[in-house]
Amino acid sequence: MAKIFQVTARAGMTRVVEPVARGLLRVGVSPNVVTVTGTVGVLVGALGFGARGELVAGALIVTVFALTDLLDGTMARMSGGSTRFGAFLDSSMDRIADSAVFGAVAYWLATEGNHSGVAAALLCLAAGGLVSYVKARAEGLGMTCDVGIAERTERLLIVGVGGLLTGLGVDRALEVALWLLAAVSIFTVGQRMVHVYRLAQRVGQE
Repeated sequence: MAKIFQVTARAGMTRVVEPVARGLLRVGVSPNVVTVTGTVGVLVGALGFGARGELVAGALIVTVFALTDLLDGTMARMSGGSTRFGAFLDSSMDRIADSAVFGAVAYWLATEGNHSGVAAALLCLAAGGLVSYVKARAEGLGMTCDVGIAERTERLLIVGVGGLLTGLGVDRALEVALWLLAAVSIFTVGQRMVHVYRLAQRVGQE
């Protein structure tokens, strides 16, 4: 059910993103420029606003710029496919942005004395890195690993909604979102490891 929701949501977003991607390519903007711009935007939202407790502004800015993750991929596909450097840049910028988001959240929660929230934020950061690493390592070994309920866009949207609700006065919404995200991220790591194990077993039997 979660995968069906993901596919449907992404299909809906694609219909919105494709005209924008086509327009940017037409005026000469490259996917790499969009990748870097999106990361800078996330850094501004996370470090410039979120870390200072301005959660509504921070969440909105991070969410908007996180969606460029869909935009640059669409642009790369339309322009003939991602280059090796483009794929490397995109992955590297994602790790920078994720570190900024969860680092900023952990910092702000620490200033508020919310130790449980800090622990959840750090767990999200570690688990999110593992989600990406397991996929990258599997693909480096020649296996596909496009499975899991908590990919990067979904993870940032969950923490964004939690931050927005907390900023609007919903008590502990961000903390709850972080623990939920930590749980689904750890589950996704498990999903991917099981998937790769089964692929490896299948290859070994051939």
